[in-house]
Amino acid sequence: MRFFSKKLNKSSRGFTLVETLVAISIFTVSLLGITSVLAGSLSHTSYVKQKMTAIYLAQEGIEYMRNMRDTHVLYDSDSDFSVFSSVFNPNPPIGCVQSSPCGFISSPPPPPYLLAKCSQASGCKLNVDNGNYYLANPPDGGSDSGFTRKIWGRKVGSGQDEVKIFSKVLWKQGSGEYSVTFSENLFDWIDK
Repeated sequence: MRFFSKKLNKSSRGFTLVETLVAISIFTVSLLGITSVLAGSLSHTSYVKQKMTAIYLAQEGIEYMRNMRDTHVLYDSDSDFSVFSSVFNPNPPIGCVQSSPCGFISSPPPPPYLLAKCSQASGCKLNVDNGNYYLANPPDGGSDSGFTRKIWGRKVGSGQDEVKIFSKVLWKQGSGEYSVTFSENLFDWIDK
């Protein structure tokens, strides 16, 4: 019997061990790149979700203050804009100023929109229960939302007909601290 040996072309040979290891390492590096992009996307998605919630809470604080003004001006016969604006005097009884901000006791606050000084312990932390945020403990217990909302204001100009309201929401995420602040000027819009 005669055996024929045929010499293999370079194009018909298999991969060498070195070529296989290089291909595996390139594949691994590309997978690591894709994984890091996905991890970054998840982190950014979480940040955007937290920021959107903070924006809504800050706007809600402004809306509560607008409703509080309207309640004082329209529906309380013993009250007017000056009673509303007195909340932002630096002196007690309430004194919701930047150095001593306030928060709403309940959410949504029923009239007369009870404001409370942010205590040193709580710092106006918001608790959440069934999608509602509360400064005090919610009726059904709830849990810490991770957000803090501080509301303060200051009179604008020398008159008593304009107050600038601030609503600041703070939260921690990862190793950073973030905040969103909204402001709006509220006026005494009732003709006397």
